[in-house]
Amino acid sequence: MSRSLTLAEAVASTIRDGDTVAFEGFTHLIPFAAGHEVIRQRRRHLTLIRMTPDLIYDQLIGMGCADKLVFSWVGNPGVGSLHRFRDAYENGWPAPIAIEEHSHAAMANAYEAGAAGLPCAIFRGYLGVDLSKVNPNIKHVTCPFTGEELAAVPAIRPDVAVIHALKADRAGNVLLEGIVGVQKEAVLAAKRSLVTVEEIVEDFGQRSPNAVILPSWTVGAIACVPGGAHPSFAHGYYKRDNAYYKAWDAISRDRDGFLAWMKANVLDKGPDAFAVHSSRTAGKSTQPAQQDAAAAE
Repeated sequence: MSRSLTLAEAVASTIRDGDTVAFEGFTHLIPFAAGHEVIRQRRRHLTLIRMTPDLIYDQLIGMGCADKLVFSWVGNPGVGSLHRFRDAYENGWPAPIAIEEHSHAAMANAYEAGAAGLPCAIFRGYLGVDLSKVNPNIKHVTCPFTGEELAAVPAIRPDVAVIHALKADRAGNVLLEGIVGVQKEAVLAAKRSLVTVEEIVEDFGQRSPNAVILPSWTVGAIACVPGGAHPSFAHGYYKRDNAYYKAWDAISRDRDGFLAWMKANVLDKGPDAFAVHSSRTAGKSTQPAQQDAAAAE
């Protein structure tokens, strides 16, 4: 059953050195606050998994938290490269990082297989491409019923799944709406899970047709961290902070500049750096504090 903890307590009790960790969120609800707390607690030798690693993975890799990255696309969306990731992969700074690259379809199917407790995912894909030449975890199998050649990849079953969601109720159930990505599958596939949320509510009330509710028995630790997805967006709460993403390109190009920014904006700040004012009106969006973006510019 889920437990309500502070963010620092949730990370300390859930994520250990050497874990395989999936920080999921597809452009929406990216768990930045949780990633920053992992950096502050100096976790090491992590294998990071994500369909679309962007800024939070650049920060985790640049601060020496990761040994390996499993992914299907990597970059600063709409801007360019992740310079800290490239420095680690090309130059071994601050430490070498191994990579395992897949397609989006492979990652989505692998998460579903993990959620179902299966050892691998089998799907149509990877025909006529060369990725299997550099990734030994891409195999091909023949369907015993039709003779069709299909792709196979190992199921994703992380030690920990970390997601940001909109709401949790007092019983520990969790609500996601908007672009939901593979957050549900990641949580169901993982041994342990950590969910940060915008707010704790008595009742979820009216919800959209694409709403996903994770029951309390699927969730490990819950931490209420308003603004915890910033600079990504949270449906109905705040918009994507495009200025942050643009500014990150210059900040992350230089090692010393990157380390200085991380010290000022992550290491020297606690989880409350993400908090917005707690007063809310039903149906009214609340913008998170923009101190990180301001410091970036």
